[in-house]
Amino acid sequence: MPLIVVAGAIANKPFNGGEAWVRLSWALGFQRIGCDVFFIEQIASSASSGEIVEYFRRVVEDFGLAGKAALIDEDGKSIFGPGASLLADLAGSADLLVNISGHLRLPRLLKCFKRKAYVDIDPGFTQFWFASNVAAEQLLGHDVYFTIGRNIGLPTCPIPTGGIDWHPVSQPVVLDDWPVISTGSFDRFTTVATWRGGYGPVVYAGRQYTLKVHEFRKLRDLPRRCGRRFEIALNIDPADAAARRALLDAGWVLVDPRGVAGDPAAFRDYVQRSSAEFSCAQGIYVQTQSGWFSDRSVRYLASGRPVLVQDTGLGGQYAVGEGLLTFRTIEEAVAGAEEIAGNYPAHCAAARAVAERYFDARKVLPEFLEQAGVSAPGVIR
Repeated sequence: MPLIVVAGAIANKPFNGGEAWVRLSWALGFQRIGCDVFFIEQIASSASSGEIVEYFRRVVEDFGLAGKAALIDEDGKSIFGPGASLLADLAGSADLLVNISGHLRLPRLLKCFKRKAYVDIDPGFTQFWFASNVAAEQLLGHDVYFTIGRNIGLPTCPIPTGGIDWHPVSQPVVLDDWPVISTGSFDRFTTVATWRGGYGPVVYAGRQYTLKVHEFRKLRDLPRRCGRRFEIALNIDPADAAARRALLDAGWVLVDPRGVAGDPAAFRDYVQRSSAEFSCAQGIYVQTQSGWFSDRSVRYLASGRPVLVQDTGLGGQYAVGEGLLTFRTIEEAVAGAEEIAGNYPAHCAAARAVAERYFDARKVLPEFLEQAGVSAPGVIR
């Protein structure tokens, strides 16, 4: 039974149930295919308040990772779970470190792993920063590299590879964790979003690559033009009060993301009580046609909820048109919304089928392990 250590951010993104699912789905997916799994997270000691540590504890315990998870500070001191010496022993016996976004950076712990895989979930940001010698230390020193930007390396995608052989990977989902629950007739589009996010625009080779806020502004009039209910669980800073008012005036319904999706259970409930998802993408994903697709959208699909999302070059990677629809213009967004609402049962069935075909952890992760140089359970080299 391979021992897989998954490193990522849960405590670093507290009270954000969707972000927790991003990392949990890797850990739970590896468990589902027969691996032994341990989860580790590094956090700045200054950020590890009691409330945040309690959030981490509750999340890992709720998902059966009690005794299989650790939270450490930047010096390797244990905040929750095993201490440094036990973690070093664990790392030494692990078959693979799956380092999501290079989140684990502690050199003396990293050197204990026999094999390390970097998983890029911010395609474009990661590679442009690396090409500009920003945050390069998080990327270097891994044995194999994966990205959810499935078009990176293709002639149609301008994102520099930095000389790295990027393996495309789709985000895994444990389908049993996301059962299809009927909602009856169509009611509303929803999504969970942050207005600006933690990153600013990226400038590379004289071109500026923009953010989700810039894409949402282009579609501000969508509810008025479409006549459907569009709801966002939106994290928006008080400093953006004018932008918030403009969205409300245009007909968007805004709800508190911490209130409706502040932990993994609440996030799942919010997704499954929705009829479908509508969302913009980061401008950088659209401009580069990177093939990025949202983990959040994967959860909607798995729940049998159709998804209408901005085109990031998905057509060459996934079946688009039923269950998963894309748009480039506001006119295409209106048409897509009407198509989903008008043929709702068919699109619900197709959505689940898309998740089963492309994102099922039982399909995604054995191939991932093979590419990472680790035999999947039941596979003998």
